[in-house]
Formats: sequence, structure tokens, C-alpha cells
Amino acid sequence: MSATRESFGVRSFRFLTGALLITWLILPLVPLAIWSFAKGWFYPDLLPKNWSMRAWEYAMSDTAGVIDSLWLTIWISVVATVLSILVGVPAGRALGMYKFRGKELVELLILAPIIVPGIAVVLGIHSIFISMGLTNTVSGVILVHLIPTLPYMVLVMAGIFANYDPAYEAQARSLGASPLKTFWYVTLPAIRPGIIVGGLFAFLVSWSQYILTLLIGGGRVETLPLLLFNFATSGRNDITGAIGMIYILPGIIILLLTAKHLSGRSGAVGGFGQI
Repeated sequence: MSATRESFGVRSFRFLTGALLITWLILPLVPLAIWSFAKGWFYPDLLPKNWSMRAWEYAMSDTAGVIDSLWLTIWISVVATVLSILVGVPAGRALGMYKFRGKELVELLILAPIIVPGIAVVLGIHSIFISMGLTNTVSGVILVHLIPTLPYMVLVMAGIFANYDPAYEAQARSLGASPLKTFWYVTLPAIRPGIIVGGLFAFLVSWSQYILTLLIGGGRVETLPLLLFNFATSGRNDITGAIGMIYILPGIIILLLTAKHLSGRSGAVGGFGQI
């Protein structure tokens, strides 16, 4: 009986915590959603007196450029995330599993883009990008997005590899598995939760970049944050609300799709038998 009550208490606590978290995340978005359907909303009215779909019709039209900016932002964020994973996994393995001279300095350099203001960093490399012909290009924007995304990916993977047992890889290799099969069936299942978490962070950080995109893209690479800021400063609250809802949608979708994988157990042992 006591065990049942304890289990019920744990479930109730988790439900309450989840409900509070969802409420905390959703409440700030309510005014934004209301504005996207409002045809004027003035104080002290609690709700708009007139409602309209005009903002959404404009946001979804070809003239607004929202859809093009959305796909461009998705492309930049996905490529930046993939590059962050390709660099972050081996770098995280080196930092998490090995001790070497100057390791503290390397960790400090990795954290530097988070500590130093982004505008200071990008102004320092802007002239280099000009000489390389990377300014005002999508490629330049993707590369500059690696500055804030890589630290998250490397640090997450370093934490994963700090608790990783390489003995499973040695067993797989001793049984005749190739390096590729060892990675696919042993290493990858074990580090998959870290890749998902780090990739999620990298995508959302790249997705939300404004200053870096503006300075390197020169206004020619118009991502959704740039377009949203332009409408927000123009005083069009209704269109800003509609674009804002579109802007936050991919992040919510990604979070919902990956949430069930974030607490998954390591698959190294289970995957070992499939070699």
C-alpha cells in the first residue's frame, strides 16, 4: 500500500511539474498569438474588439517573403547543426576521455564564444570573411553560426564521453568488427542521447541568431529573425505576431519529436550483439 501511495505521489509530482513547465512556456506566447488575429488591440481592453486573418494572409503570401525566409533559416540551421555534430563528436571524445597538456586552455577557448559577446567576435572575423569572399553569402552565415553552436555541442559530447566505457569498442574489434561497424553498432547507440541533446541546442542557437547573420549576411541573407525584427520595429504588431508564431513553431516541433529520446538509456550493450 505504501509503495502504491509513493508511486502515485511521484506521478503526481511529475504531472504537476510538467504542467507548470508547460504553462510557464506557453503563457508568454498567448499575447503573441492574440496579436496575430487582432485588428487593433488597445488598452484597457483585455481582448481585441475586432478580429482578422489579414496578418496571416499577408504572412503566407508570396510578397511577404516569410516562407522563403523560413526555408532559408531551416537550411542554415540544419547545415550548421550537422557541421557542429561532425566537429563536436570527435572533439568531445578527446576532451571527455583523454588527459593532455593544455586541456584547460582548450576548454577555455571552446567556452570563449559563449563568454565573449557575439558582436565582438564577429567584428573580429568580418575582415577575414571579406578577404575570403564569404560576406553576404549563405556559406558565410553558416560558418559564422558555428561560433556559438560548437561550444554547446562539444561540451555536451565531452560530458557523454566522460562516462563512456571504451571497453565495448575493444570487445567489438576483438570479435572482428570493422571500425565502421564498431562505431555504428557500439559507439553511436551509446552517444546518441548526447548527439540529440547537443544537436537540439545547436539548431536552436543557430535558429535564433540575429547579430551574426546581419553582420556577415549584410542584410542580403534574410533569415526569419531578421524579417521578424524588421516588422517588429515597423510597429505592425499583427504581422509581427503571425511571423513570431511561425518563428517559434519549428523549435516546438523539434522539442516534441526529440523529447522521448532525451532520457533514453545507452544502447552500447544492446547494439553490441547485432554486429
